[in-house]
Amino acid sequence: MKKKIIIVEDEKPMLKVLTIKLENEGFEIETASDSDELFQKLIKEKFDLIILDLMLPKMSGFEILEKLKGESIQTPVIIASNLSQEEDRKRATELGAVDYIVKSDTSLVEIVNKIKAFLSEKK
Repeated sequence: MKKKIIIVEDEKPMLKVLTIKLENEGFEIETASDSDELFQKLIKEKFDLIILDLMLPKMSGFEILEKLKGESIQTPVIIASNLSQEEDRKRATELGAVDYIVKSDTSLVEIVNKIKAFLSEKK
């Protein structure tokens, strides 16, 4: 059975490339460009992983993490952001993120490999 991932990203080129790469690796991908879309999809479907940008319209990734925690949504979250400050990483981890990827410092192949490694551990 295919693992289902939802990518929450408002940068269309990044979203498209990541979607194509992950689909080519055999994952089922859904996308959301903001918090409203994400929570609408979380109500309808169960996902194995959320890939979440921090800089989003409407609600920041940090606010989304707080809401996920507040609503006891157990889906693991990997942050994929260009925010590279240690305090951002620490805050995301404290709010429940399982990993933190700085997009500008990490190749697409490395991002995909981190996601694959995490999902293969989580059987």
